[in-house]
Amino acid sequence: MHRASWTAISAVAIGVAPAGCGYHVSGHGPDALPKTIHVIAVPAMENKTSTFKVEQRLTAATIHEFLAKTRYKIVSDPNAGDAVLTGKVLSVEVVPLLFQSSASTTTSVAQATAMIVTMKCEVTLTERDSDKVLYHTDNFVFRNEYQLATSCAQTPGSPCATPTRSQVESFFQEGEPAADRMAQDFAARLVSAVTENF
Repeated sequence: MHRASWTAISAVAIGVAPAGCGYHVSGHGPDALPKTIHVIAVPAMENKTSTFKVEQRLTAATIHEFLAKTRYKIVSDPNAGDAVLTGKVLSVEVVPLLFQSSASTTTSVAQATAMIVTMKCEVTLTERDSDKVLYHTDNFVFRNEYQLATSCAQTPGSPCATPTRSQVESFFQEGEPAADRMAQDFAARLVSAVTENF
């Protein structure tokens, strides 16, 4: 997907719902939160890293997961929810796991076929009227392995030990299916933690 298209979809998902309206489907998740919570505001997460737009992917996936798996109505305006879920992406680490190599006369090209993505986030769910914290962690760690195909140049005989900046940016920006799966997996764990571990 082109970057412009992704940006447009993200804007619809996380930024344009006016106060008093939102998205709602009939969910089948647990009702662990207080019975007074019917509407959860999910504003855009903050990105404290240099990974471009990762917060947009995670916010959009979290909204989708709430709609698919719970009974709650979701809005983007913090003033329109019974509770507000805020998040900060504190760190992102992408480490190559498996490689396929092809050699030329001057350089070899290592094709990363899998990467391990590790993210650390701070997450808080607050009841808006009382300011009561319903869920909080400053150490929500998500780690998983994803298959992909991203190449990096290297000198003969030396491993491509760390991904280049362009590899990481490509993983998160250019519609890489692995990054979409990463966001979906992250959202599933986050929504489960917030709704079931209360």
